[in-house]
Amino acid sequence: MIKRLGVLKTATAGITCLMLVLPQSFLVPRGNSYQLLQALLIDGFIILGIYTFRGFQWGNRTSLNSLFSSIFIGSLFGSLLSLIPIYLFPQRVSFLLLLFSFLLSAAGAPFLFFAALQLFIKYFPDRNYLVIGKKEKIEAILEEVQKASFDKVKVYRYMNPSSVALQQELDNAIAFDGILIADQELASHVEPVLNKAHERRIPVNYLPILVEDTLQRIPIALIEIFKEYYEIAFSKANDSPAKRIYDVILAVVALTFTSPLLAVFSLLIFLESGLPIIFKQKRTGKELVPFTMYKFRSLTNISKNKLDKMENPNQTIEQRVTKIGKVLRLMRLDEIPQFWNVLKGNMSVIGPRPEMDAYHEMGMRQIPFYRFRYNLKPGITGWAQIHYKHTSSLDDYYVKTEHDLYYIKNRTILLDIQITLHTIETMLGLRGSK
Repeated sequence: MIKRLGVLKTATAGITCLMLVLPQSFLVPRGNSYQLLQALLIDGFIILGIYTFRGFQWGNRTSLNSLFSSIFIGSLFGSLLSLIPIYLFPQRVSFLLLLFSFLLSAAGAPFLFFAALQLFIKYFPDRNYLVIGKKEKIEAILEEVQKASFDKVKVYRYMNPSSVALQQELDNAIAFDGILIADQELASHVEPVLNKAHERRIPVNYLPILVEDTLQRIPIALIEIFKEYYEIAFSKANDSPAKRIYDVILAVVALTFTSPLLAVFSLLIFLESGLPIIFKQKRTGKELVPFTMYKFRSLTNISKNKLDKMENPNQTIEQRVTKIGKVLRLMRLDEIPQFWNVLKGNMSVIGPRPEMDAYHEMGMRQIPFYRFRYNLKPGITGWAQIHYKHTSSLDDYYVKTEHDLYYIKNRTILLDIQITLHTIETMLGLRGSK
């Protein structure tokens, strides 16, 4: 079901490209290879901009207004970004071509995407699962899955089956069109019948796969049900050489391009509140090894002893934020010095956020499986950060941990690139559900 939605989104992106390319063909003179390449670059950057601002993510975007805002901002961002490489062309970019492409994507794409979403909701068939598992353990998880799938994933009934009972259900497999394994121990008792279901081409799915694909996080309650499976999966987490190369390249590029800002911010911080310019704090890194993390100082000075004694270190932040600090924190520019941590090797660009000691201790003490966050290097940004803003609530930390654990299990370079792009939106303050 979720894969079908993914295919529909990909197809919609392709149609969007055609929607831009075909009308542009009438604006580009025949034989003018420069303008043709300019048009293709504009289209590519517009699609990238829409993706960056999550115009292709329909999970929480059921209204035309929300789609329009994401696609409008993404189209504008992509159009402006396309001017950078196009500026290098020996011929000037056609302003008419650029304006036409922006207006077409900003005005037309939202209606196209909204129509595709309504098409999915109306015509794509539901998946009714016969669930092998105990209702009281998994009902809340499956209710969330049903909501996130636009009610396309439904429960036909829950079973704690014997082989005979399951066989009887299979003999009358009209009311359901799939079997969902939500309890591996119960499923092992009826394995021969499940094999027959495979032979009859009745889809058999597993709860962890369905939940991760739909929610894109791993609920703690799900990990407790499939504890052995997830502990093995998390224990395999390790930073790859490709990830290290990606980190170094991004860190060098970021520090190079922001070097003028580093000088300006340093001067402004010094003029407003003196030294130190860089705030240093001990954080917990990979395999629970402590390290010193760097940030631009955005708060008035307070002694470390007072800070360590606070039960909630965030409780006085609003009163202590400096004027320049408000700007830095709003766009997360105070974290630029952490690219030096990346070059040193004690942080990654993408990974679970290194928390202050008070929150680290709270998580280790009160959140199950929190320790697995430390199987990877902590990151400047991450899967949790692009979904959540800063928080001090234990309930929110539960959900942030669920996002971190999803990243640890499903990490790839492609996912890192996706997070990097979406971080741009987060930095502009346009995303952060909580």
